[in-house]
Formats: sequence, C-alpha cells, structure tokens
Amino acid sequence: MRLKTISLSTPQENILFDDVLLELAEQQKAPETLRFWESDQLFIVLGKTSKMEDDVFTDLARKDKIPILRRSSGGGTVLQGKGCLNFSLILSKNYHPALQTIKQSYQFILEKIVSALTNLGISSEWRPISDIALKNTSQKISGNAQKRGKKFILHHGTILYDFSLLLIEKYLKIPKNYPDYRKNRSHGEFVSNVQSNAENIKRAIAEQFLISLKEKALSLDEKHCLKEFCEKRSKCVL
Repeated sequence: MRLKTISLSTPQENILFDDVLLELAEQQKAPETLRFWESDQLFIVLGKTSKMEDDVFTDLARKDKIPILRRSSGGGTVLQGKGCLNFSLILSKNYHPALQTIKQSYQFILEKIVSALTNLGISSEWRPISDIALKNTSQKISGNAQKRGKKFILHHGTILYDFSLLLIEKYLKIPKNYPDYRKNRSHGEFVSNVQSNAENIKRAIAEQFLISLKEKALSLDEKHCLKEFCEKRSKCVL
C-alpha cells in the first residue's frame, strides 16, 4: 500500500483529490492508498444527499465566508479545519473480502483505526455504522463515509484532536437523523478531541496497514485528473 501525506491548497482540491485517487485506482493507474490531510481553512462539507437547509446555519456561514462544499460520498455534514485530521483509504475489493458489504467494510476498517488509537492509549470503540467514540463518555471522535467503485472503495474519515468544538455548534444544526448513542446531546456534549497529536495519530494508523511506498507529491496522472475534476465539478461549491 502507498502512503500519501498531502494537504492541498484549497478545500475543494482536498475533497476532490480523494475522488482522484479512487478514479485512478479504478483505471488501474494507482495502487491501494492511505492518504492523510488537514485543512488550515475552515469549511463545511455536505454528504452526497445531505440538505444544506437541514444541516447548516447557512446565513451565518455565508456571512463569515465559510465555504460550503458537497462530497461524492454519503454520510453527514461536517465542519473541517485545523485540528481535524483526515484519513482516506483506497482499498481493493478483491484483496479484502470484508469490503464486499457496507457494514463489514466499516467494521474491517474502523476496528483498525480503533486499534491504532488503543496503541496511543486512547480507549475507543466502533459505533455502527460509521462512527468511533470514546469508550468512557460515548463522545464521537471520528465520523466516516464511503464511495464504492466497481473494484475499489474510497473510505474517508476524520479524527478530532485539536479542533475548536464551539465552531461546530456555531455553524452546524443538530442533524435530523442521528445514532441512538447520541441521546439528544448537543454538539458540544457529543463530540470530543482525542488526547494526542496529528503525527502520532498518523504513525499509529499507518502501522495498521502494509505501507510499502511513501509519497508527498502528486504524480502527473494525479495532477491531470485533479484539474479535470476541479473544472467539471466547480458546482460542488454551494
């Protein structure tokens, strides 16, 4: 598996680059990949079918010039920015039989993330179908989503480690549909940062996968595909 630690200059590029990695893997132009990235800029990302009016305090976000984007995967609306580490996985369905069904694929991947956090002294657990929460407080520390291709899947997730949690309450509404373990808690009560730093988290996650190659730059194919995607999908900025 290849490791790519690449944070791009704009929110849109960071979101679309995950799709680039999946597209090139489907075209047999790229291997399985683990990517880490983080944005210095605050922005909001809606899931593929999320409704902005249901999830976002839109007037305030636009007043504060917070970009609102839509990603190609499912899942809920999230706020991105400094202190929120993103990990993305491009995985082959042929190599990993557990990826054939959605629930099994989340369990397969997120149990590896839980193991990585355990190695950092962070006691957490998989909360089906797509969350990781602290064991002692049932506070969410990681949200995840997937896009499934014919041969590969894109799985991407977040881990909060030094994020300003008050900003979540400021810009995001309580979702209409939420897991039972949330128990009507506000954003401030429900989410939490983990007690670690980005470099330690990245190292621990990478140890869960068979990394054979490390890259910190875009290939020519990736640059070309990203340019195409940015031109075609400019409407993803709402």
